Amino acid sequence: MAISTISDGDGFWGALKQAYGRLPKGAKWTLAVSSTDGTRAVNVIVHDSVDGVRGFFEEHAGAFATTEFIEADAANAVGLR
Repeated sequence: MAISTISDGDGFWGALKQAYGRLPKGAKWTLAVSSTDGTRAVNVIVHDSVDGVRGFFEEHAGAFATTEFIEADAANAVGLR
């Protein structure tokens, strides 16, 4: 999971649109959402390595946001109704 504080919204989302077509082999982008004010974003990318996602993400969007990367596991998720 990549949680970004965005400094340039147009640049950030433009870079991610281009990056989407260049996902690392075996990776799957499952979610991309932004806060209503456009200053924060959450992207969920499924891949074998958080370091692989970090490198890929920073290469494309690093100039437009500061991003924190968190390894998440659906097996530890809490079901909400």
